Amino acid sequence: MSARNLGTELDLSWISKIQVNQPAVLRRAQQIQARRTVKKEWQAAWLLKAVTFIDLTTLSGDDTSSNVQRLCYKAKYPIREDLLKALNVHDKGITTAAVCVYPARVCDAVKALKAAGCAIPVASVATGFPAGQTHLKTRLEEIRLAVEDGATEIDVVINRALVLTGQWEALYDEIRQFRKACGAAHLKTILATGELGSLTNVYKASMIAMMAGSDFIKTSTGKETVNATFPVAVVMLRAIRDFFWKTGNKIGFKPAGGIRSAKESLAWLSLVKEELGAEWLTPALFRIGASTLLSDIERQIYHHVTGRYAAYHDLPMS
Repeated sequence: MSARNLGTELDLSWISKIQVNQPAVLRRAQQIQARRTVKKEWQAAWLLKAVTFIDLTTLSGDDTSSNVQRLCYKAKYPIREDLLKALNVHDKGITTAAVCVYPARVCDAVKALKAAGCAIPVASVATGFPAGQTHLKTRLEEIRLAVEDGATEIDVVINRALVLTGQWEALYDEIRQFRKACGAAHLKTILATGELGSLTNVYKASMIAMMAGSDFIKTSTGKETVNATFPVAVVMLRAIRDFFWKTGNKIGFKPAGGIRSAKESLAWLSLVKEELGAEWLTPALFRIGASTLLSDIERQIYHHVTGRYAAYHDLPMS
C-alpha cells in the first residue's frame, strides 16, 4: 500500500464551486469503450498485470469458512501453474492484490492465508455494508472488530443521504471517524455512485472522502442497481488528480461491481493510465473489486497459451 492519506481540513469553498460537464464526461467514457484492445502477447502481459490489481471478493449470505479458504487459495494461485510456465512468468509471484470478505469471515481469511504462507492482505467491508443505514456507533464498532480480527484494509460505505441532502460537513466528520477507527488499516471509501443522483455529487463525495483521509475511493458495493461505470470513473479519477495537484497526496482508485470480462479489465487499466499516469498502475493505488473477473482472465490466458478456449471444468475457481 502507498503512504497513508492523513487528510486535510474541510474546504467547502472548493466543493461549492464544482460543476461537472456531463456531455464531456460521457464523450470521454465512450472513447475508452470504443478503443480497440491490445492483442497476443501484449494482451497476455496486461491481463497478468490486471490479476495483481484484483481484490478477490466473496460477499454472499452463504459464505462459509471453507469457501473463504478456497478463495484464499485462488488468491495465492490465481493462474494455473502450467500456463504461467508456458509464459515464463511462473517465478514472478503473481497473486491477487487482496482478499475481500465480510467482517465475520476475516478470521477465516487470515487463518487460510497464514496456513498458505502468504502475505496477501485481507480487506473487509464494514459500516453497515451495503446500505450504510445502521447507527454510527455500530458502524464504527464493526470497523474496530474487523481490524482486531486481522483486516489490514477496510472498505467502508458512506451514508448516501448525507450526499443527497448536501450535508458535506457531516459526511466529512463521519469519514474522519471511520479513518480513526481503522487505526493502522487502510481506509477504502465506497461512494455507491449509482445512488448519488448526479456526476457533480460523485465529484463532491470523492473530494470530501479524500479530504477526510480515505486512502482509496471506490465506486460501488456491487449490490446497487448501477455499479462501476466509465463516466463515474472519469469523474472520480479527475477528482483524484485535482486532489493530488492541490495536496501532493496520491489517493487510490477501486472500481467494483459488474466487472466480469478480461476485455473490460483492460479498458479500466488504460483509463487509469491515461487519466493519472503509469505510476497509478500499482496495487498500492489501483484495485479492481471482483468475484468472477479472474475466471475470464484465466480463460483468456489459457486461450493465448493453447490456441483454444478451456471448458469451465478445466479452470475451476477452487
